[in-house]
Amino acid sequence: MQLEQFSYDNKVVRAFMVASMIFGVVGMLAGLTIAIQLFYPELNMGIPYTTFGRLRPLHTNAVIFAFVGNAMFGGVYYSLQRLLKTRMFNDTLSWINFWGWQLIIIAAAITLPLGITTSKEYAELEWPIDIAITLIWVVFGVNLIGTILKRRVKHLYVAIWFYLATFVTVAVLHIVNSLAMPVNLFKSYSLYAGVQDALVQWWYGHNAVAFFLTTPFLGLMYYYLPKAANRPVYSYKLSIIHFWSLIFIYIWAGPHHLLYNALPDWAQSLGVAFSIMLIAPSWGGMLNGLLTLRGAWDRVREDPVLKFMVVAVTAYGMATFEGPMLSLKSVNAIAHFTDWIVAHVHVGALGWNGFMIFGIAYWMIPRMYNTNLYSVKMANTHFWLGTLGIIIYALPMYVAGVVQSLMWKEFNDSGQLVYGNFLETTLQIIPMYILRSIGGGLYLIGVLTGIYNLIQTAKSGEFVANESAEAPPLNPAEPSRAGWHSVLESKPILFATLALVSILVGTVIEFVPTFLIKSNVPTIASVQPYTPLELHGRDIYIREGCNNCHSQMVRPFRSETQRYGEYSKAGEFVYDHPFLWGSRRTGPDLHRIGGKYLDSWPYNHMLDPNTTSDGSIMPTYPWLFENAIDKSQTAPKISALRTVGVPYEDGFEDKANDLLDQQANRIVKNLKDQINVDVPGESEVVALIAYLQRLGTDIKVSPIK
Repeated sequence: MQLEQFSYDNKVVRAFMVASMIFGVVGMLAGLTIAIQLFYPELNMGIPYTTFGRLRPLHTNAVIFAFVGNAMFGGVYYSLQRLLKTRMFNDTLSWINFWGWQLIIIAAAITLPLGITTSKEYAELEWPIDIAITLIWVVFGVNLIGTILKRRVKHLYVAIWFYLATFVTVAVLHIVNSLAMPVNLFKSYSLYAGVQDALVQWWYGHNAVAFFLTTPFLGLMYYYLPKAANRPVYSYKLSIIHFWSLIFIYIWAGPHHLLYNALPDWAQSLGVAFSIMLIAPSWGGMLNGLLTLRGAWDRVREDPVLKFMVVAVTAYGMATFEGPMLSLKSVNAIAHFTDWIVAHVHVGALGWNGFMIFGIAYWMIPRMYNTNLYSVKMANTHFWLGTLGIIIYALPMYVAGVVQSLMWKEFNDSGQLVYGNFLETTLQIIPMYILRSIGGGLYLIGVLTGIYNLIQTAKSGEFVANESAEAPPLNPAEPSRAGWHSVLESKPILFATLALVSILVGTVIEFVPTFLIKSNVPTIASVQPYTPLELHGRDIYIREGCNNCHSQMVRPFRSETQRYGEYSKAGEFVYDHPFLWGSRRTGPDLHRIGGKYLDSWPYNHMLDPNTTSDGSIMPTYPWLFENAIDKSQTAPKISALRTVGVPYEDGFEDKANDLLDQQANRIVKNLKDQINVDVPGESEVVALIAYLQRLGTDIKVSPIK
């Protein structure tokens, strides 16, 4: 049979890998900065753009979508061409994918420090950027599927199964979670409210981890690990079981982020059940990866590529065991809102994603430059710096999480909380924060060492931009291998459709009752929409990222109701677009903060937290006292919220600013009477005070007699 001549496109692969390294350093520097801010708050620098609340989403987006995302595209483009024996479908689409993704990252890097955010974790980017993400993802999908359709091999290798599942699922996740009503170019309100918004967000948030940080990297593992080990994948049958069970089960597990919250109990139970089941396919994939190394373990001691990949797969196994354990209600009651979760997430991010990326880079770059790795010794140094960094990062955070939970829940013989002041529990774990930053610093030094090694490797060789290859043309008449799955592998569109159906089943079953059955989210007559001033204050709270450190969800535990007040009810959040329950407590819960203090307390707290809470690690917010709210945006905000279901009466916009002024003047008078300060009614701090004083006051609970 005559062979066809063609070439592989290495230029776009190199571009993605270079971008991954650059943005990886940026994202990790942001992470190290916010880690230090937690024990050295002066590093917030007293300006709006560098506070923990604004840098934290920059860090997560840079690491997930810039560092990991670019490496994912690079790894997929390199492996896809070779698995399918063809060049990418369209070079122009490849470069639109590359430059479009970089522009999205730059837009994120500009808007997030400016406080332009939706506040939804891992989905903070505002609606124009969300549209751009959708368009670029479609470009990637067209290029992916187009390449599959022009392939020269009949059957799709296991890695490509995971690439297809990633494309279809991330598209669904992103579009559904990003639905919002724009107010202006830089502001929108989520289409969903309260409980429904929380369910959609953590369906997205959990599965962003599943289908952006996990499934594509499992596909990369199935290609690069056997290549590096020069061994076939351990079990084809296990690959089939791993793939289909993983994508079907994963999509159900999102509610385990919302245990003991206002989510309906049946949804919480579904999340727990499927999270426990998730152990089996996750560990099936881990074992399939590790057992691929049978007969090659001697090489692991010598080959840094295999070292990185073995630890990456092991970290994946650890994280995917710990996740289901954290979904058990008894464990969740201890771990949720604590730094235990921070440790868990970073074992996955630093170990699984980070080490897999560098294992791939160390294998791929020398081949694209037709040379050998510049320094094996330097790669081993990188490996040990990274490994020690992960350990020194994670272990103190596990300790911090347990210490936090035990202190939050400890009662004395009189039945009172031993640590009634939340700040005591934060100050106790400061040494753990210092150790965490040392671990993160070691990991970053390792990354810089690795990047230098890769640069020197590139300098020592000559880049092969278009790598020559040859293969026989696709023979449609070639008989399929035995087995139903082999037949399916030869039909990529059907394969992708079945993957889509697999992830939609759990989605529909969890969403439909929550959205359509009113009893799942009962309304409370006393709960009313936010006033115009409170609405402005809430948007300031979102802009400053306050929900990165404070939750707004009092769970039905004795320790929480005694510390904060009555537990939170689903009906209290029906006008919250978006929900602000939070996922971590660096500071105390704020859901019942309304009316707890005079107006002067939040005023002084925002001006200098140490005047109200000695030893506080919260930054100061001097700009809130200098900036004025934009009253011209009051009417558009109310109109947008009415469109998504908030029952503001017709014509409310016309009198909204008059009502705003009346409420602001009352707060201004209170501040004058309480601490003798003159504050303009339009000051942002006045609006924020109004919002904080509203929280949790819609319901009144009679004390038990």
